[in-house]
Amino acid sequence: MLKKLFSMFAIFGLILVLAACGGGSSASSGDGGSSEGSGAEGYPNKPIDIIVAYAAGGGTDTGARILKPYLEEELGVTVNIVNKPGGGGWVGWTELANAEPDGYTIGYINSPNLMTGYLNPAFNRDESLESFIPIANHVTDAGAIAIRPDDDRFSNIEELIEYAKTHELTVTSTGVGSDDHYASLKMNDKLGTKFKPVHNKGSADSRAQVLGGHIDVLFANVGEVFNYHKDGKLKVVATMGEERSPFLEKVPTLAEKGHEVYSWSSRGLAAPKGVDPAKIEILQKALEKSIKNEKQIEQMSEMGLEVNYLEGESYMESLKQDEQDVKDLRDLLGW
Repeated sequence: MLKKLFSMFAIFGLILVLAACGGGSSASSGDGGSSEGSGAEGYPNKPIDIIVAYAAGGGTDTGARILKPYLEEELGVTVNIVNKPGGGGWVGWTELANAEPDGYTIGYINSPNLMTGYLNPAFNRDESLESFIPIANHVTDAGAIAIRPDDDRFSNIEELIEYAKTHELTVTSTGVGSDDHYASLKMNDKLGTKFKPVHNKGSADSRAQVLGGHIDVLFANVGEVFNYHKDGKLKVVATMGEERSPFLEKVPTLAEKGHEVYSWSSRGLAAPKGVDPAKIEILQKALEKSIKNEKQIEQMSEMGLEVNYLEGESYMESLKQDEQDVKDLRDLLGW
């Protein structure tokens, strides 16, 4: 009897040992496979840099700095805004495209400005849209045309267009192939105006040049002129979205005046190609919560910046459409 009981206990103990080994092996395999496969274990655990390819004080920079504390709260690490102006945005975008793909350097890409840098054969760039992983769109900012309130040559968009048909006027541009540049070229092509674009490093420079009387007309985006219009420092005479801007409801669109010229800039966040998909997913979720945060939206609205969240896949589709739109302008650009 004792021998029989001993045998039963031995068998039962053996079963427990095998079960423990099997269970431990399965759990270890599952956990190890998950962390090893994702490459995102502990991410993020140090500061993340966001490259802004324009000077401080412009629309992209302003939006980035409003978003920063909300993104820091979601990610649990410090977020640094790093301005890299120059080259129509391509100083910053080149640095972003060639950054270490570890998830700690991301940046704003501006469309259609981005596409010009690699579609223009004169630049002969190796980078393209495929050099980046779009994570989320943040803002879609309609184009705007503004003048000095004391300009006695024109006071509204109709007078400006008529004057520009017979007089050459200098207008601002944030770089060759920027949305501002395209807008003035399209108006020259369709309306017979004589706008001469003057390129600079960003919208902050553009405003200063017009306010100082060095350039005749400001071509910018709603978010870059909204508060200046509200304070009476500049007068926005038209916007270039498909509908009136919710921030400038009394200002007509060009289309309303019978001129079907549209222009806007999308500003979203992207990572360099090669970042682990699991890290991209973490960034995307944090950005979605941050961008959709009602307080963030309210702060953006106060600056005239229209939040337009698009997740990665939808954002990429939007960028590809912008890319095609730039290709359609090749003849106008002399490419």
